[in-house]
Amino acid sequence: MAVSAQRLESFSPQAPRELVGEFSIASPEEIGRIVARAREAQRQWWTAGAAGRAAAMMASAAELRARRDEFAALVVREVGKPAVEASGEVARAISILEYYAQACFAAVGEQYPPSLGGLLYTQRRPHGVVGLITPWNFPLAIPLWKAAPALCCGNAVLLKPSSEAPACAAMLEEILAPNLGEDVFTVVYGGGDAAQALLDSVDAVSFTGSDAVGRSVAARAGARGIPAQCEMGGQNAAIVFDDADPARTAGIVAGAAMGYAGQKCTATRRVIVVGSDSGFIEAFIDAVQGLQPAAPEALDTTVGPVISQGARTDVLDAIEAGRSAGARILAGGQVPELDGWFVQPTLVDGLGPGHRLSQEETFGPLATLLRANDADEAVQIANSVRYGLVTSVHGRDLDRLLATAAQLDTGLIKINAPTSGVDFYTPFGGEKESSFGPREQGQDALVFYTTVRTVTLAPHGA
Repeated sequence: MAVSAQRLESFSPQAPRELVGEFSIASPEEIGRIVARAREAQRQWWTAGAAGRAAAMMASAAELRARRDEFAALVVREVGKPAVEASGEVARAISILEYYAQACFAAVGEQYPPSLGGLLYTQRRPHGVVGLITPWNFPLAIPLWKAAPALCCGNAVLLKPSSEAPACAAMLEEILAPNLGEDVFTVVYGGGDAAQALLDSVDAVSFTGSDAVGRSVAARAGARGIPAQCEMGGQNAAIVFDDADPARTAGIVAGAAMGYAGQKCTATRRVIVVGSDSGFIEAFIDAVQGLQPAAPEALDTTVGPVISQGARTDVLDAIEAGRSAGARILAGGQVPELDGWFVQPTLVDGLGPGHRLSQEETFGPLATLLRANDADEAVQIANSVRYGLVTSVHGRDLDRLLATAAQLDTGLIKINAPTSGVDFYTPFGGEKESSFGPREQGQDALVFYTTVRTVTLAPHGA
């Protein structure tokens, strides 16, 4: 990614000299005009009714399905996502559009016993223009799991994508805009100035990204009195009991930690081994060592590049901080001889749960190995960070698994499943500093993207 005064350039992380696309940066004044046009378009979109909105969204899903290979290839090229995961993201995006197309027909209110006779009921109405600020790592799924419910509820949408993934956003607009109508879904490009202009103009905002930026988004939205939803970081743990199947669990945890070069907010960052080691650690080291970085275009690649030179520097600096503190590098720790921003999946041992590598998120293929004497200590370690997105628990004793899960301070809990991976029709979000505002996805999304009006209809002359 390169930014000039007026232009934004996107480069491929596996081929850093390859220009993916060039885009015009929107000025704050231009964003204000775009929002004004979107506000006019939103009125027509709302009056199209549930059937009209559903039809337009189904048409968009059909267009995305027809271009699924093209879009998956662009995701691979622009953000370095392995080809199998990129294809899965496109399939998921199609399902998201189809799901929310049907959700257009969901109930929009409730009826209550009237105190004055007549009718007493609620109506859910759209906010108006919703602003979305999205990251690069899921350049199709995250914008759509925000935009689709917003559109379903009758809002117009203004999307400001990450500066690392503008080409994917441009293709999404190319697919959606003709079906939805002019100015109902618009993409604007830029950095902090564009985000601030968006926040100053829209009627509600949904953000996914770093916790520092998320806090500023929430504060600015609060100052304006508009609804805000912010999904931020995660320092996710996998708790492995001594009765877990070593090989199977090692494969699950290694994939969750290192897949897509660890560039998921739900990636496993800490692996907590409870009690005596029954062979899991050796199997886990082998599993991590088996995930060598490779070109993301290959169908057998699990670990591609990190997104940028700066991202790789952050990972290497974190590894060096661990070494300086006396950590042992059990796997990885090196830069492979590949063109692009690759780094080996790295497993660090010998640091305590209070060390920076255990406490703060490093957005890359890096995990720390920790130990606990029993379930209570494992829960204490898992909960000891300021984030609370997702924790996985692995073993065979169902009573112990459920008792442990009940004590975890995370919004998502996975039992014998990877921390990564989200069902798009269920609530998504975290506790503590991982999230601000209501949950995303499913029925919860329909609540966030609407406001409630209570209507009293008394009999004439009462």
